Amino acid sequence: MSRSIAAPQPLLRSLLQSRPRAQQCRRFLSTQPSSSPSTSSCSRRPTAFAQHRCAGNPTTTTRSPNSNSPLSLEQRRYKAKTVEEARSRYRTGPFSWKAGLLFVLTSVGLVWYFEHEKKRMQRKRVAEATKGVGKPKVGGEFELVDQDGRPFSSADLKGRYSLIYFGFTHCPDICPEELDKMARMFDLVEEKAPGALTPVFITCDPARDDPKILKSYLAEFHPRFIGLTGTYDQIKDVCKAYRVYFSTPKDVKPGQDYLVDHSIYFYLMDPEGDFVEALGRQHSPEQAAKLILDHMKDWRGEWKK
Repeated sequence: MSRSIAAPQPLLRSLLQSRPRAQQCRRFLSTQPSSSPSTSSCSRRPTAFAQHRCAGNPTTTTRSPNSNSPLSLEQRRYKAKTVEEARSRYRTGPFSWKAGLLFVLTSVGLVWYFEHEKKRMQRKRVAEATKGVGKPKVGGEFELVDQDGRPFSSADLKGRYSLIYFGFTHCPDICPEELDKMARMFDLVEEKAPGALTPVFITCDPARDDPKILKSYLAEFHPRFIGLTGTYDQIKDVCKAYRVYFSTPKDVKPGQDYLVDHSIYFYLMDPEGDFVEALGRQHSPEQAAKLILDHMKDWRGEWKK
């Protein structure tokens, strides 16, 4: 005899009505509009924390958006609206126009610095070439007479740079050209460093170049030029000290014609009377003036007031 066992209706009704609260909560969150960022995040992406909050205690307070939870970090993360925007954000990589500009400016600054230091070290080597042990010394002490007939010695040149040229007043072409060049060099240096350079002309023909002739001759080139002369032996010793070629004959009779050869260089001396550099005909007045000013900038000693 078959016997059907029917479940009691109250028991079936209770089973149908009892469902998991977590499923009911998720269904509720998916259908109900969100009123806060926290509920919106729970509806879009249910996490373990949201499930626990919904299933366990619906009245639990939500976390602050400023907290360090994974949910708040995800909200603060940059989100591109389009694919093109996302690509353009990472197209240049770590480089940008600001980084490129900084790189160019830094490179230019380094190149200028190294070129400046290279030229300065070259000038320093030239200036110290004759100061070492075993080097031929250029320059020395002397006592002569200026164009006004007053005594003038090498000590009067101390404290300033001096530019010394050797020549003679009867020179037909070389000396006038070089003295014009010397005047231009002196004016250029005087504009940048007033009173820092003393221009000196020393004759190689003491028999014909007395103070009176020197004064009238140098006045045609520049009023600041200092002309020096002396006896034959004094001039010969000065030329020897400065390594100047000297071929003036001795004991010349009045009215006798003779040739005078000399070196064509401007001798730059520092404020201590030491030789710095020889400026030749290959230097233009502008180049020579710039070279003199550069040596003056490198000088670390005392200046004459």
